[in-house]
Amino acid sequence: MKNSYLVAVVYGWISILVLILISSSFLSLIVRFTTVSEFTLSYISLTIGLVTLFIGGIIAGLKGKENGWIVGILTGGGFTLLTFLIQYLGFNEVFSIKQSIYHLTYILAAVVGSIIGVNLMTNKAS
Repeated sequence: MKNSYLVAVVYGWISILVLILISSSFLSLIVRFTTVSEFTLSYISLTIGLVTLFIGGIIAGLKGKENGWIVGILTGGGFTLLTFLIQYLGFNEVFSIKQSIYHLTYILAAVVGSIIGVNLMTNKAS
């Protein structure tokens, strides 16, 4: 694997981590000061997760400059692996079918974002 892929993936992971932390703080404020139901909150968090991985994929694609789908799979897959390890090692639970589907869509969002990021970079270079 090229070193530029690794650097791009790390940039994507860092951006995802920062965006997740910011959005978690925002969601905690929403829960604290409003009467949002748990059902609504689950869809809000799913949407925020998809947007966050999409943005992380774009950043990784911009840094990777080529093979956006590989960079996107590595970026989304790394996020999914980290989430799985925290859940399995911390809570002794594996992914449910519903969580597996969510994480497949997260990986898909990162791949699409990374492909768009690579194409944005090639358009700037032209």
